[in-house]
Amino acid sequence: MKPKICIQLSFYTSLFLLLFSHAASQLNDHEQAILLNLKQHWKNPQPLNHWTPSNTSHCSWPEITCSTGGSVTELYLINKDISGTVPPFICDLNNLIALDLSYNYMTSNEFPRALYSCSNLQYLNLSQNYFAGTLPDDIHRMAQLRELNLGANSFSGNIPASIGQLTELRILQLFACPFNGSFPPEIGNLSNLERLELAYISGITTTLPLEFTKLKKLKYLWVAGSNLVVEIPDKIEEMAALEHLDLSRNNLSGNIPSGLFMPKNLSIVYLYKNKLGGEIPWAIEALNIAVLDLSENNLTGSIPDDFGRLTKLSGLALFCNQLSGKIPDSIGRLPGLINLKLFSNNFSGTLSPDFGRYSMLEEFQVASNKLTGQLPEYLGDNRRLTGVVAFDNNLSGELPKSLGSCNNLKILNVKNNRFSGSVPSGVWTLLNLSNLLLSNNSFTGELPERLSLNLSRLEMSCNMFSGKIPAGVSSWKNLVHLDVGNNLLNGTIPLELTALSHLSTLLLDQNRFSGSLPSNIISWKSLNMLNLSRNAISGQIPEGFCYLPRLTDLDLSENQLFGEIPPKLGLLKLSSLNLSSNLLTGRIPSEFENGAYASSFLNNPRLCANKPSLNIAECNSKTQNSSKTSSKLLAWIIGVPAAFLGLLASFHVIRIYRKRKQVSDLAWKLTSFQRLNFTKFDILSGLTENNVIGCGGSGKVYCVSINNPSRDCVAVKRIWSNKKLEHKLEKEFLAEVKILSSIRHSNIVKLLCCISSDNSKLLVYEYLENRSLDLWLNRKSRATTVSGSVHNDVLDWPKRLKIAVGAAQGLSYMHHDCSPPIVHRDLKSSNILLDSEFNAKIADFGLAKILMKEGESATMSDVVGSYGYIAPEYAHTIRVNEKIDVYSFGVILLELTTGRKASEGDEHTSLAEWAWRHFQEGNSIVDALDEEVKENTQHKNEMCCVFKLGIICTGTLPSTRPSMKEVLKILLRCNQPSGYGEKYSDYNASPLLKNSMCERVLENNDATLASMV
Repeated sequence: MKPKICIQLSFYTSLFLLLFSHAASQLNDHEQAILLNLKQHWKNPQPLNHWTPSNTSHCSWPEITCSTGGSVTELYLINKDISGTVPPFICDLNNLIALDLSYNYMTSNEFPRALYSCSNLQYLNLSQNYFAGTLPDDIHRMAQLRELNLGANSFSGNIPASIGQLTELRILQLFACPFNGSFPPEIGNLSNLERLELAYISGITTTLPLEFTKLKKLKYLWVAGSNLVVEIPDKIEEMAALEHLDLSRNNLSGNIPSGLFMPKNLSIVYLYKNKLGGEIPWAIEALNIAVLDLSENNLTGSIPDDFGRLTKLSGLALFCNQLSGKIPDSIGRLPGLINLKLFSNNFSGTLSPDFGRYSMLEEFQVASNKLTGQLPEYLGDNRRLTGVVAFDNNLSGELPKSLGSCNNLKILNVKNNRFSGSVPSGVWTLLNLSNLLLSNNSFTGELPERLSLNLSRLEMSCNMFSGKIPAGVSSWKNLVHLDVGNNLLNGTIPLELTALSHLSTLLLDQNRFSGSLPSNIISWKSLNMLNLSRNAISGQIPEGFCYLPRLTDLDLSENQLFGEIPPKLGLLKLSSLNLSSNLLTGRIPSEFENGAYASSFLNNPRLCANKPSLNIAECNSKTQNSSKTSSKLLAWIIGVPAAFLGLLASFHVIRIYRKRKQVSDLAWKLTSFQRLNFTKFDILSGLTENNVIGCGGSGKVYCVSINNPSRDCVAVKRIWSNKKLEHKLEKEFLAEVKILSSIRHSNIVKLLCCISSDNSKLLVYEYLENRSLDLWLNRKSRATTVSGSVHNDVLDWPKRLKIAVGAAQGLSYMHHDCSPPIVHRDLKSSNILLDSEFNAKIADFGLAKILMKEGESATMSDVVGSYGYIAPEYAHTIRVNEKIDVYSFGVILLELTTGRKASEGDEHTSLAEWAWRHFQEGNSIVDALDEEVKENTQHKNEMCCVFKLGIICTGTLPSTRPSMKEVLKILLRCNQPSGYGEKYSDYNASPLLKNSMCERVLENNDATLASMV
């Protein structure tokens, strides 16, 4: 019997295996067909090209995870260029547990309710897409969900209360969506919730519901930038599991609850940029706190002594409050302290001598307080310091010698104190030092022969430095700003100083310099401001000053200069000139004969002017006496009738002019596109040379003040000819009027009206106070470093990114929202105008083309545009599309990140060509960034990302360039607030930046870039 039984068992086993194999094969074929249908439904995105019919299992595809039985359980389609909708048949994958479609281009006007049929779905991520509409009230039907991420979409309306019925949820992420209303208190019913992200929800103004304190398992709470008002709930200490709390960038007021620091596991607390007042709670039981940021509030009182118990504290930011008292010495002994930012308070007393002794301190910022005593002796002992910012205090003594060994140090700012003695010798040559600010102290010693190669800003004014400028000054190659005014320096100004071609500001005033000025100064091509006043400099003003293209401020007063003022000096666009109190002679250049220079030439007795209005003598003012009385009589006899005849002629001319003017005024026709508060006569009367603010290829641009109560200004572009308008200018005029009169967008300059006559056309626009972008990018001027950031006349990175986003919004509107689409064709930085808040507006549409049919390119008869911005295909095709604007915009992104002009790559290439080669050769992107803004490390990643985006936009093949909608999406992600990452470069709590599309460009597009080269 036994052999027979064994044979039977073997037979049934084989039969079962055969049936199982057949079933598995059928399942494999069925699910593979579903996946291939998905690919086809999404129009075969290139990243899914490996999804092809085959005998091998689809479980080997990297986006798929299968169960042991070969059934699809997880589908991860992150960043796969998928567009379209979520089809219902996706739920035919019956065992699907996880679905991730994040970072794609999926669109829908509603939440994809088809997913309700995925009955086993536990993980759903639709973030970073274009889903819109409201969330359905029956979303609780997805009852099995443990993780739901809908962040960074366009969902609007109220967050439904039914979301509180998804009781299995561990993670809920709804950040960066334009919801309105308020946060539903029913979220407090999610008893299993561990992570809740409701940050940057633009349409909400609400309180933090008290019911949220019932979330006993919640570890991570992120509600930054969502217009929270009123107070932090008192019962927040009941959230016993809380580890990460971020309520920053809101409008919270009142006091910080006394129990805030009670949860034992609390490690990250961000409450910066609120309106919190009162004192910091004294009872601190959360001894695991690693990062605490309460900056930019209205806090008063002192720092609690309990802070000395926070042995794991690595970052403490309390800046911009009203805190006072002594900084506890115990903070200096914290072993984990890395970043300390206490500036802009009222702290007094001395600093703990132990700062830097027990921890790897990197940032030490205590500026703008009332501190006394010395900087801690051990401050730089661990050689990890990157920044010491202690200006505006009453600190004294010598700088710690340990600073001379801190090669990571990038900024040392101790100006406006009472320091004395010499600067530690090692400080001058620290490898990474970029900003050294020592002004308004009592430092002594001489200038060094060598400086750090990275040093771009050196301020030493109002000290007691002595000696000569060393010959080694020629090695200070990268200096942009040098200020050694009001010291005891002497000798001549050496020729070697003229080798510093990057200098933007040079201040040598109030010293003891003598001798003549160097004649060969033409290499100061970047110089914007020069002050040599109050010295003993003699000789003549060098002709070379006339050839410094960027010079706007020149002060040579109170010296011993003699000779004539070089006539060509008047060709410079000087906003400030002071040559007073010298020994100058002769006639001043005619360009300076106006009231703006009324005090520029005082106390030069032998100077004269053609006009008597500059407080100096009038040239040729002495009358010549006649030797004969008869000559006077003859002149009188002839002169009186001539004068009478001249008077009659004048009346006749005036009469004719008035008649002609009346006829001329009647010949002007005004066509308005907006409601106007001025007349055509207001505009015509303002077209004077004094009001000219620019010149273009088609005519001049005027700033005209309107005589209304608010004294508004408008910009007027005049297209003019002595004869009838040339055909080309007429075409440009009509093109601009046609386009700007038909579109409305906040990032496109507003055309108010046009005024035309037979031989002149006027376009009247809104006036934008900050003029054009190119003037800002190409202007190296004075800047003030406050808390480590450079601003004022130098555009900082946040402003540059804001400008890029604004311009991209305008272009995206033209390309994607206008019907038919509009191609600008001459996009460049001079055609991007800036208002008082640095909002960007696209201008100058004289070359624009309207695409006659959507999806069809327009033809053109000639190549137009500006060198450096012209797409490669533009020179050899008669068809244009939106991708030529994308190329030009990419060049602008490269300008914003590098600080170079579009035509300035190197000797033989444009900026776009240079940037491509720089990247292709494997060079560091950081080396290509603008020196004036990249030193702020918190923005380097964003700058690198935008630089790469600029390279992608300037791809040789139009098909490789993204659309402006895609470009805008990347820039918006780069522009999202980045949580604590803005303050501490070693920690970034915000998934918006860490996982953003911008970051993906930075990390994942190397292969794409390589394929485009």
